[in-house]
Amino acid sequence: MRWGRETDLLLLALGAMFVQQTFASLGRSLPTVIAPAIIADLQLEAAWVGVYVSLIAVSALIFQLGCGSFIIRYGALRMSQVALLLLAGGLAAASTGAVALLALSAVIGGGGSAISTPASSHLLGRYSPPRYAPLVFSIKQTAVPAGLLLAGLFGPALTGWTSWSVTLNVGAAACLLFAILLQFSRREFDSDRVPSRRFHLSDFRTTFTSVLVTMELRNLSMACFAFNGLQTVFTSFFIIYLVELGYTLGLAGLVFSVAMLVAVPCRILWGWLGSTSVSPRTMLGALALGMAASALFTGFYGPLWPVLAVGFVASCLSATAMSWHGVLLAEAARLAPPGMRGMATGGVLSFGQLGGLLLPLVYSVLLYLTGSHGLGFVLCGAPALLVGILLVRPAPRVEA
Repeated sequence: MRWGRETDLLLLALGAMFVQQTFASLGRSLPTVIAPAIIADLQLEAAWVGVYVSLIAVSALIFQLGCGSFIIRYGALRMSQVALLLLAGGLAAASTGAVALLALSAVIGGGGSAISTPASSHLLGRYSPPRYAPLVFSIKQTAVPAGLLLAGLFGPALTGWTSWSVTLNVGAAACLLFAILLQFSRREFDSDRVPSRRFHLSDFRTTFTSVLVTMELRNLSMACFAFNGLQTVFTSFFIIYLVELGYTLGLAGLVFSVAMLVAVPCRILWGWLGSTSVSPRTMLGALALGMAASALFTGFYGPLWPVLAVGFVASCLSATAMSWHGVLLAEAARLAPPGMRGMATGGVLSFGQLGGLLLPLVYSVLLYLTGSHGLGFVLCGAPALLVGILLVRPAPRVEA
């Protein structure tokens, strides 16, 4: 009977956090998915997308470094609700079309998306059997490509039927609705909260430095930097890249959505392999090499490439750059001190946000100077290559 209740709670927690992460992914990615329409309407340069994405990353970095104490004090589910409310506010602000509010939407939405992953990891860490944690976390993280899939399918279509402003407001309403629905499960899932916990400015430093203590967490942080940076470049610029190659917004969104669909089973597969037959370190190293190779081929796209070839390479990039999260997050939660899963996850992800800040800026500078999307993909895949070489090597026997 006890086993049955534990399983029910795990499935309920997994379902709730899956939908939470789906809407968080949708809320963060929707403005960049329909960016060509926004750029055309507001007469902006495509390179400004990199600035928008980097504002998201800066905000996400600050929120992830500081959210650990709030998760412990108010509970992971309450902070999941806060994340969705912030994303709804960000989308609503962006829908106005005012440049200042677009910048503000990046800050608000970036903060919301940053809270969602540490909060969900903290919650699932309570209910996941340690042996199967990579699989459980991978299933939960399939919500990220699921959200991108929804954004790629419905974002361009709804924009064509109505307008990009209406599309953003529909996304905001969806985030708001699910934040309300989460309230029904708060009593159970926030039962571990510690109301006496206080936030201190030193928490920013503690969260960031907590993952530098051991070599394993340092390696995870380096991997997260490279992986999240390339993922951010992919999700932010891929549709713009195809539109500038001559694709319609609808066709570019369809290619992007198909690639995101591939990431869903791949996340589960990598999580299953990381739980059964392959060490998480080796799994992450193989994914790093795969995403570096895929980014290289993406850099050689041209007008004469068949749509199927473009889609195949994009699917390979999605299967790697969009599918590492469950294995890495499960490792971060496993290596975290007891009761500090949210903080440790936030620390590792903060390095990912640095990658999400710096690599899109590099991409934007290259795009502004050369007009080449391909060169940006090639160079932004280089950190993943270095991480892959590091992780496929045998781990040292003695922890530094």
